[in-house]
Amino acid sequence: MTEPILSVKDLSLYFGKKKALNSISMDFYPNEITALIGPSGSGKSTLLRSINRMNDLNPDATLTGTIVYNGHNIYSPRTDTVDLRKEIGMVFQQPNPFPMSIYENVVYGLRLKGIKDKKILDETVESSLKGASIWEEVKDRLHDSALGLSGGQQQRICVARVLATSPNIILLDEPTSALDPISAGKIEETLYGLKDQYTLLIVTRSMQQASRISDRTGFFLGGDLIEYGKTKEMFLNPKHKETEDYITGKFG
Repeated sequence: MTEPILSVKDLSLYFGKKKALNSISMDFYPNEITALIGPSGSGKSTLLRSINRMNDLNPDATLTGTIVYNGHNIYSPRTDTVDLRKEIGMVFQQPNPFPMSIYENVVYGLRLKGIKDKKILDETVESSLKGASIWEEVKDRLHDSALGLSGGQQQRICVARVLATSPNIILLDEPTSALDPISAGKIEETLYGLKDQYTLLIVTRSMQQASRISDRTGFFLGGDLIEYGKTKEMFLNPKHKETEDYITGKFG
């Protein structure tokens, strides 16, 4: 059996007195796409943000339990969050390219690391844009502003920006919800192509998207993980009535 790349154990999270996650335990495996589904406010994005410590930025957040990555609890005082976020990259719901050229967007993380070698930067830009399935569309305009691209292209630039730092895990918080169906389809194809090299966790509102691209699915409701398992099994034969009701559109 493959060892998990990431293990969440008994994780609870409070914002002030409000409990947002209730004793969540999940293992995530290398080279798989895991979908997190559930209605708004169910805890799925909160879990995603806990995995690269984005919730640290909220002074009201209190967390108990552990998230183990590479054999270490990421919430131990020894964890360098900058290094952690290079290895566990994040793509957000709204495309958020920086107001600079396509090229500079992609190499941003490398420049922060002090890498100045043009050959390395050029190679990283090409490989990252190819990985994000957008090289052919932008290779002749790398020095144009990324803000001039369409929403779907901007989102793929954001994927390329994450790929450039050579992460092991990519977190995606509803990466296609702001996009038209054609752009969303391109992002889906891109993500599916990336799982040979990366582990992906995707929060999605789309049952179709979860069923098309994910290997495993976790269903959240009210801060609880109701069900977690192989996507095909969950969609064909959910073990809990709440899961079945949500998947079939009875609520949500």
